[in-house]
Parts: sequence; C-alpha cells; structure tokens
Amino acid sequence: MKTYKTLLLDVDDTLLDFGAAEKVALQSLFKDQNIPLTSEIKSRYKEINHGLWKAFEEGKISRDDVVNTRFSTLFKEFGIDVDGLMLEQTYQNYLGEGNQLIEGAFELLSNLQDHFDLYIVTNGISKTQYKRLNAARIYPFFKDIFVSEDTGYQKPMKEYFDYVFARIPNIELDKTLIIGDSFSADITGGVGAGIDTCWVNSKALSNDTALIPTYEIQKLDELYKILNIEQKILVGSSN
Repeated sequence: MKTYKTLLLDVDDTLLDFGAAEKVALQSLFKDQNIPLTSEIKSRYKEINHGLWKAFEEGKISRDDVVNTRFSTLFKEFGIDVDGLMLEQTYQNYLGEGNQLIEGAFELLSNLQDHFDLYIVTNGISKTQYKRLNAARIYPFFKDIFVSEDTGYQKPMKEYFDYVFARIPNIELDKTLIIGDSFSADITGGVGAGIDTCWVNSKALSNDTALIPTYEIQKLDELYKILNIEQKILVGSSN
C-alpha cells in the first residue's frame, strides 16, 4: 500500500456541503429583493453558474466575469434589471455563513492531522472560503490554504499546482494526493500536475474521459483504508 505525506483537499462538496450553503444563500438573497425564488429561476441560475465556472476552469473567462455577471445575466432573462455586482456582494455574505460539513469531514480531518500535512486547494472567492472554513471549525487542521483568487490561477491549470507546490516545504510529488469531488478541476488538474488523485464521486457520476483517477470513493470514510490509518471516533464531537 502506498504511503502519502501531503494531502491536498478541495472544499466544496468534498469537505463542506456547497449545495446546502448555496440553497440558504439564494433564498436569503431573493427574499431581500422581494422576488420569489421559483424552481424555474433556481434551475436556470444553476445552469448559468455551472457554465460560467466551467469556462473559468478552462481559462476562457476570469473569476470576475463569473461572479459579477451571473446574477445580472439571470435576471435579464426574466426581464428584471438589477445591479449584478451588488447582488453578488450580498450573496457572498450569505454564502460565507454556509458552514455545513459533509458527513464525517470533521472526524476525518481530526484523524488525519497527526499523520499527514494537510492543505486546502480550492477555486472560489478567498474571503468567502476562509469565512466558511473558520465557521466550520476546520481551518486549524490545515498548514496552508490556496484559493484560486489569491494565486492568480485556478484548478486544473498546471500553473495553479506549480504555485501550490512552490509553497509547500519539501514536498514530494510521489507522496502527494489530491482529494476532491470535481473531475474537471481536481482529477484532471492532479493528473496534469503529476500527482495521485482521489475522486470523491458521491453522486456516482460516470467518467467519460480517458483519465483514470488513482482512487475513486463515494464517502469520506473510505479514505481511512486508502491512507491506512485507524478511524478513531471523536467522543462528544458535534460536526
């Protein structure tokens, strides 16, 4: 069984439940605007948002293009003129309060911290991600946090991983594993950077690419076997 030293962990839908945080943030935002958040609007927002972030991952647009246009684009389709930048700032404030953990995440990190060097690798808004990690009480587990907004690059770009590797003391790539839910960002990026990959495929999605992750799991507790460490139950823990 392979031995690892450095673990790079994604945030959204790997450690923190982004879907739950997004749902609450959108509901609060639309309530502020006195606009009903219908299933049609919610569905269209997800389509627009997903498309923009995918274009960002592919390097076609900037992060500012994603966050500053998604709400104005959405509302324009429904014939409503809004200040997209203002709505984005309000949305980020609500999103930053989203600290819902994926099942087993806090316990996992508690068990891993004494055996591995843990780092966060995430695409997103720096202020929001730091706020959520702190609110979820998992920030102290990590030796450093690498948010795409701060690096100037994003997963899966090789430049992003080069930036990360240059800032991890004495990193050994053959003993480094990236763990994340996004095949396009985490797995594609990890393969391109020359490190092992673990796809957290909780939704049992199909892999239609030629890339094969080193490991594929559906639940975080499957990592204990991969990493060859004992799962210790935290007494009195309230995740």
